[in-house]
Amino acid sequence: MSNRTAGSKVQAASGEAVAITSQHCGDLVWRRDRFRGSVGAVLHRLLALLVPPACLACRAALPRADDPLCAPCRAALPWLPVPTCPRCGLPLPCGPCPARRAAYVRAWAPLAHDGPARALVGALKFRRLTAAADVMAAHLAANAPGGLLEAAVLVPVPAHAARRRSRGFDQAELLARALARRTGAPLRACLERVDGGARQLGAGRARRRAHGRLEVRCRGPAPPVAALVDDVHTTGATLDACAHALRDAGARRVVALTFTRTLP
Repeated sequence: MSNRTAGSKVQAASGEAVAITSQHCGDLVWRRDRFRGSVGAVLHRLLALLVPPACLACRAALPRADDPLCAPCRAALPWLPVPTCPRCGLPLPCGPCPARRAAYVRAWAPLAHDGPARALVGALKFRRLTAAADVMAAHLAANAPGGLLEAAVLVPVPAHAARRRSRGFDQAELLARALARRTGAPLRACLERVDGGARQLGAGRARRRAHGRLEVRCRGPAPPVAALVDDVHTTGATLDACAHALRDAGARRVVALTFTRTLP
C-alpha cells in the first residue's frame, strides 16, 4: 500500500493482506448503526405489544407511545384563570392574600390541583412514573409568565433525605432538571431539609407552619435570583421555609413555580 492510501492492512483467512480504508470503516459503522436502529425499532414495537402505552394520568390505553396523556385527560386539565394573584398564585380576588408576609415575592402555577393534573403529580410521586416530570415541565415552560424566570437559577424544593431514599428520587429535583433542559435556566440543588421529616400531606396550615416541623438550610451562598420549583403549592409553608433559607444565604429575590396550586 502506498503512503497516499489511508488505512491499514489486516491478514485475511487466506493469508492475503487486505487494505481496510476509511471508506470501508465508514460503511461498516453505517451498517452497524442501521442494524442497531432496526433492532431497536423492532424491540420498541414488541414492547408496545406486550406493554401497551398508557395515559400517565388515568392509565387508559394510548394509540401512540409518544403521547403521554389521552385526549380526554388533556382536555380536562384544570387550567387556572389568567391572571392569578402574583403573590400567592390563587385566582383573584384572593384577599386576604395568604402570602402577604411570605419570603418569596411571587408564586405561580399553571393548573389547579385537581383532575388529571393531580393524577400526574400522583403518578410521579407515588407511582414513580418519572416520565411525568417532563410532561409537567413542558406545561411550566410553555405557560410561565414573561419575566418570571429572567436571570433566575432554578432551585428544587428538597425532600427529606429519608423520603428521598424510600422513593429513590426527589420529585422536585426531577421536575427542576426537566424544566432546566427545556428553558436553559441554570439549576442549583442547594437546599436541604434538616428537620425530622414530618409528612406534609394532609397537614393543615397551622400544623405545617408549627415551629420545628419544617426546617431548611442552604448549602453555600444562594443565587441572587432564585426560582423555587416544586410539584404542588398547598399552604405555602414549604415554599416560605425554602425562601427564608435562600434569603438568609444572600438571595435578593425568590419566586416560586409549581405545577399545581390547591384551591381553598
